[in-house]
Amino acid sequence: MVSRTWVQAAALVVLFGFTVLGFLAFRTYETGPPIADRVVSQGGQVLFTGADVTKGQQIFLSDGLMENGSIFGHGAYLGPDFTADYLHRAAQIATREYGGSTSDTARQRVIQDFKTNRYDPASKTLTYTAAQAVAYKELIGYYGNYFGADSAVKGLRPHAITDPTQIRALTSFFSWSAWAGSALRPDKNYSYTNSWPSEPLVGNQPPANVLVWSVLSLIALLAGIGALFAAFGRWGDRFGWKGRQADSISFRLPGDVVLTPAQRACAYFFLVVGLLFFIQVMVGAASEHYHVDIASFFGFDLARWLPYNLVRTWHVQLSIFWTATSFLAAGIFLTPMIAGREPRRQHWLAYGLLGALALVVFGSMAGEYLDIHGLLSGTLHAFGMQGFEYIDLGRFWQILLTVGMVIWVVILYRGLRSRLRNESRGNMPWMFFFTALAIP
Repeated sequence: MVSRTWVQAAALVVLFGFTVLGFLAFRTYETGPPIADRVVSQGGQVLFTGADVTKGQQIFLSDGLMENGSIFGHGAYLGPDFTADYLHRAAQIATREYGGSTSDTARQRVIQDFKTNRYDPASKTLTYTAAQAVAYKELIGYYGNYFGADSAVKGLRPHAITDPTQIRALTSFFSWSAWAGSALRPDKNYSYTNSWPSEPLVGNQPPANVLVWSVLSLIALLAGIGALFAAFGRWGDRFGWKGRQADSISFRLPGDVVLTPAQRACAYFFLVVGLLFFIQVMVGAASEHYHVDIASFFGFDLARWLPYNLVRTWHVQLSIFWTATSFLAAGIFLTPMIAGREPRRQHWLAYGLLGALALVVFGSMAGEYLDIHGLLSGTLHAFGMQGFEYIDLGRFWQILLTVGMVIWVVILYRGLRSRLRNESRGNMPWMFFFTALAIP
């Protein structure tokens, strides 16, 4: 039995935590960098539009570039952080336009160009200086070569992106992210990304408060964990944290336990877990091999069929899938032990859930393969990949996975409901069910 005080305390902690998360999410969207309707040169020429930025982001995600590089200085893998890359190259071009790196005046003008926020909220227009406009135009050609014929040497499939319209949109997205990372917020001394990524050529370095609060948050985390363990060790009996029923726990030998049909079905779940784990290890080994020999896989042109961003995507997704499969199997296996009984035909529901899970896993992997190879377009992207790391699977598969989780909760409730009727909501059977509810 869990006391009502602990249930109330846990509810308050959850409520407080989600309130803070909700507030931070609201502030993130409210104060995020604006996407200008038009980006123009000082002469009035339209360089790109907000639609180009959005399209470039979609290309960046659907081609799995977040699994090859990154954006906004998040740190890269085999490819670069494209915000930092664009910012550095654009600063070099601007420095050249102003007289070269040996000129102090040129360095100061470059910093002024990139730090000055020329976005007009009224007209939703962002103005680039002449040097920034030159840099943008030159970098369209650079990224055309980067994602073009020789892209296989960067871990991407050969001829990954060759459409000039897509290259221009991608460059627009990179350019916008570089502007957001360097231009100062109105009335602030830091950019929309806290002057990150760092770039000395444009005077970009994180302000002191970012470093201070980062260190303080780490100290608070470690101190909080230490305080919790100290309280558990010192006052655990008084708080009721230590099991008062430990002396009454007994164990039965595996041979004395009679498995229900649904529990026997869990064997197939764990067989799938083993298969997914094996595949994850194999694609993980392939992704690591790219770091050693990016040009070939023991003489085989692996990038043509399984480029780095694809095997990296699969590696991350499979870690989630086999973990989720284990959770599902554990829940189904433990339910009869908690309830003391199993409803009829429960095992058929378990088999159906396993089939649906296999459909999501292998269907999403196939969709990611097709999308990264440029074989999906338009609404079919819903079956491909979203491109957000750890949520790479397409929206269709994500919805299907969520539906499967809900069905799993129904399976658990079906097995537990007779026990739940006679239990307090603070007792372990309800805690088990509430935990399951939190997963979908």
